Amino acid sequence: MARYFKYILLLTSSILLLTSCQEGGEAGDMLGQWQLAGTDNCYIAFSGSLTNVRHTTNGYLDTQITGNYQRQGDSLFIQYYSEKAQKSDTLFVEETFGMKPFQNIRVKIETLNGDVLVLSKDGQKWNFHKY
Repeated sequence: MARYFKYILLLTSSILLLTSCQEGGEAGDMLGQWQLAGTDNCYIAFSGSLTNVRHTTNGYLDTQITGNYQRQGDSLFIQYYSEKAQKSDTLFVEETFGMKPFQNIRVKIETLNGDVLVLSKDGQKWNFHKY
């Protein structure tokens, strides 16, 4: 039994290491929730290949839109989806966040570190801090 102990330990360690790497998936440094600077109620989150924008009022969720994203170098491509096909969902993303068009957004990642995420497009900048 002692002879196989190191193999069992190596196998167990490898399994734990591999499963822990799956948590954030493609998100990398973007993993987590980010709050739009200057607001108390606008957030964006990244996990795996999914993104979510949400708006709260008095601490309660108002609007929440989910989508997919792909990062390529310093570019971020986002496709949001409206589950109920409501115009208000499109307006929320396009007007509250200023990200257009709703289903084909391309923004540049200006800054990304543990605490700050800065996105830009056509002269507009969005500053987020880790929440």
